[in-house]
Amino acid sequence: MTESCDCSKCKQSLYGLKYILKDEEAYCTKCYEELFSHNCETCHKLIGCTSKDLSYDNRHWHSECFLCMECSRSLVDRPFATKNDLLMCTDCYCNKYSAKCKACLKTIVPGTKKMEHKGNSWHENCFTCNRCQQPIGTRNFVQKEGNNFCMPCYEKLFALQCVHCKKPITTGGVNYREQPWHKECFVCIGCKQQLAGQRFTSRDDFTYCLECFCNLFAKKCASCTTPISGKCNLTLHISRVNPPPPPAPKLTCTVHMFPLMVSFIGVLILHT
Repeated sequence: MTESCDCSKCKQSLYGLKYILKDEEAYCTKCYEELFSHNCETCHKLIGCTSKDLSYDNRHWHSECFLCMECSRSLVDRPFATKNDLLMCTDCYCNKYSAKCKACLKTIVPGTKKMEHKGNSWHENCFTCNRCQQPIGTRNFVQKEGNNFCMPCYEKLFALQCVHCKKPITTGGVNYREQPWHKECFVCIGCKQQLAGQRFTSRDDFTYCLECFCNLFAKKCASCTTPISGKCNLTLHISRVNPPPPPAPKLTCTVHMFPLMVSFIGVLILHT
């Protein structure tokens, strides 16, 4: 407060008058309201020094104007919610806007934890595995025929087991000869390269990539020792072992013309 005890704005003496301190400066009530008071969001009137100023989200209300927009009950010292900048008590908000739990069909009260999946909502304690009835929470789960299953229960009930490692196949997988495999288990028996999406062959129930199969089982060329595999390679190796014969000599056809000689022999007939 200044030594002269005057209003910091209008300089009026504050002796014997009500005043308000703000940032160590003294103001008469009139100047304070002009400088610092807010207008009420509901009635749009000034919230004077003698009124309680309730604020939320940079907006201000008289205490008597801080009401639910649906039922008009006072929200002072009560929980409330907002929708499109409108204030509502939790009961009105829940009845009008809150989701209903898919399991118990009761309203999910604002401020409580809500679990959502594909447009459906659950209370946290209602979002449970259909088999073990334990809360799923934020763990991985699978939905099947409208029921939720935690991963261990789903694997026990529905998941296929890999022929190689005997573990459940939860994502992806490969089907070969009517048997399920993990992609990472379906590999070449020789080089261990994954065969999913690749060309491969098999022998004695073992799978091989083409390169390993050729190296292990294909016949070798007698000339270059490279494995003979496929139609193109076979033709190539035959051409190396049996070179093509030289071209046949060109034949020329000549027709000789001989002159045709015709002799006329006369016959003399003597008449007597």
